[in-house]
Amino acid sequence: MNRDWIATARTLSEALPYLQRYDDAIVVIKLGGHAMGSDEAMETFARDVVLMRQVGVNPVVVHGGGPMINEMLGRLDIQSEFVNGKRVTDEATMEVVEMVLSGRVNKRIVAAINAQGGRAVGLSGKDANLVTCTPANPELGLVGDPTKVDPSILHTLFRDDMIPVIAPLGAGENGETYNINGDTAAGAIAAALRADRLLLLTDIDGVRDAEGRVITELTAQDIHDLVADGTIAGGMIPKTETALAAIEGGVRAVVILDGRAPNAPLLELFTDHGAGSIIRAK
Repeated sequence: MNRDWIATARTLSEALPYLQRYDDAIVVIKLGGHAMGSDEAMETFARDVVLMRQVGVNPVVVHGGGPMINEMLGRLDIQSEFVNGKRVTDEATMEVVEMVLSGRVNKRIVAAINAQGGRAVGLSGKDANLVTCTPANPELGLVGDPTKVDPSILHTLFRDDMIPVIAPLGAGENGETYNINGDTAAGAIAAALRADRLLLLTDIDGVRDAEGRVITELTAQDIHDLVADGTIAGGMIPKTETALAAIEGGVRAVVILDGRAPNAPLLELFTDHGAGSIIRAK
């Protein structure tokens, strides 16, 4: 008998306890980086999400779209102002942000999932009062921090076997639209859902120690210590802050993993090997 077939059968058999473990679990996936850049990567990601739903997981996809926003602003010749390296989101920029995130990017992901046999529904945080915001920093304009998340619409979609795909936008108390950092939005939504897992797909393979090795398991205290001694630095700091906030909000565990790796979400959920760095409360 073909050895590859035997290996495949063994992998499927070994997945059984994990399939049972995650039956009816809620898993929030933040999609960004390389996985959004190529059609092949998007197709693989969509197939993974559909498989997750098929075996009883309730996946929620929250996506970014920064490069696409930058591209559209350039095409429309809209000049941006920056404060400490961060773009100020004025009303003109916000129109482009909403158009790109809720339109082009969101519907591309929805179409990819549906093409694999799933039933995806595109939303933003503005729909059904999903995410309410206040200004994150008045100097940055219409950039928001989630203050309230009402996940009732997501539970309704779960009951109908649908897969929510959410653009990171929210509404203010007076109806204004806010742009939310994608990781922050995913963390807030995962906390409101009391998700079993929050998967942060990135372009790196996890949290690294001082010698550059990926740390496969960490506690919240480990994260605090690694930030304090400078081991966690740069762009990893906001991701670990998102992870800590999600755990404090009720998420069971957060995994930072490489979205460029084929089938990374499936490896993390359904195999002994896992993928990336998993962060738990203790």
